Amino acid sequence: MAFSSKVSTSVLLLAISLVASLCLVVSAGSFYQDMDITWGDGRGKILNNGNLLTLSLDKTSGSGFQSKNQYLFGKIDMQLKLVPGNSAGTVTAYYLSSQGPTHDEIDFEFLGNLSGDPYILHTNVFSQGKGNREQQFYLWFDPTANFHTYSILWNPRSIIFSVDGTPIREFKNAESIGVPYPKNQPMRIYSSLWNADDWATRGGLVKTDWTKAPFTASYRNFNANACVSSNGKSSCNSSSKSSASNSWLSQQLDSTGQGRMKWVQKNYMIYNYCTDVKRFPQGFPQECKMS
Repeated sequence: MAFSSKVSTSVLLLAISLVASLCLVVSAGSFYQDMDITWGDGRGKILNNGNLLTLSLDKTSGSGFQSKNQYLFGKIDMQLKLVPGNSAGTVTAYYLSSQGPTHDEIDFEFLGNLSGDPYILHTNVFSQGKGNREQQFYLWFDPTANFHTYSILWNPRSIIFSVDGTPIREFKNAESIGVPYPKNQPMRIYSSLWNADDWATRGGLVKTDWTKAPFTASYRNFNANACVSSNGKSSCNSSSKSSASNSWLSQQLDSTGQGRMKWVQKNYMIYNYCTDVKRFPQGFPQECKMS
């Protein structure tokens, strides 16, 4: 992905310089080191000496995991291979989130479908407990046939969602016009595979076919180039890190990246809250003016 490193305001420059002093490259180790399987009664598994993680769903339960670390800004990459075949009714969620009623959250959700129909990639951003910022896409490949990389770049200037290095969405810092932005609350990585056949596929019209269970999603090659937060303090140490390692803190989309994102949005976006007139008859949310 190509980015520019210019930051437009002195406030953002100050925030970036402060965070840069706390920055650490978190190398990908193994899922044993990076993640805890948190629910599912054995339906979540770490395999291949920690190089592979799988989540499964059957009629009794789904499963999920979370990162051991909390992050405050970072570039997070994970390769996923989604539930193959008839995945209608299932949802694979992969996201960053803090806790509490005013939580921040950055979401990838993959809505299953009947065999041969495309998955829907659902994205959302919560800031200070407020979400309702959905954008949805079809993918330009079969996400069940092979692993693909889903990335979140989160810095003081913007949040960029990417698929295999291609940006699909950017949520810019719009605090200057009164829109809260996720910047103070550390977030963990979470993922879960669960049954949502009351709404996930065609608004709940298509139900989960339990004769196809168990449904399984697979994960590999997790990497976090990020700042780690623990007990209100950063465990980062920039003294041994090069400025190149921290370049993501000021990255934004350059003209090439903007062009690639526009291509995705023109050809594969199927819902954008910033164009939903029926939903917002009194006018679109403030951040839509920056789109």
